[in-house]
Amino acid sequence: MSVPGDCDRISPILSHVGNKWAALTVLVLSEGPKRYNQLRREIETVSQRMLTVTLRGLERDGLVRREVFAERMPPQVEYSLTPLGETLVQPLFALCQWSAVNCDAIERNQADYDGPGRHARQAG
Repeated sequence: MSVPGDCDRISPILSHVGNKWAALTVLVLSEGPKRYNQLRREIETVSQRMLTVTLRGLERDGLVRREVFAERMPPQVEYSLTPLGETLVQPLFALCQWSAVNCDAIERNQADYDGPGRHARQAG
């Protein structure tokens, strides 16, 4: 099996949409539109700066829509997935599901790999 598409073109896209903050943001927005503070509460470990950078990148890519409601007091901003962003939900969900099913095995493999004697084996 070969990589579909042009590696030079798809590599930056995979790097961006495959990062944990972008993936989590898309999955949270798949539940429906959210305000910024709602996103911060639901993605508990993301910093304010990282969420802002992530939302701007997703908006630039056309995956997220930012809508300002100036008539509300105070004005509110709401984020939602675009139709293109919605096409990303199923693959990301499948990857998260795979991770959940396999996290115990991966953690065991990592512990075995990092276990005692590892550095001695590498030097030899």
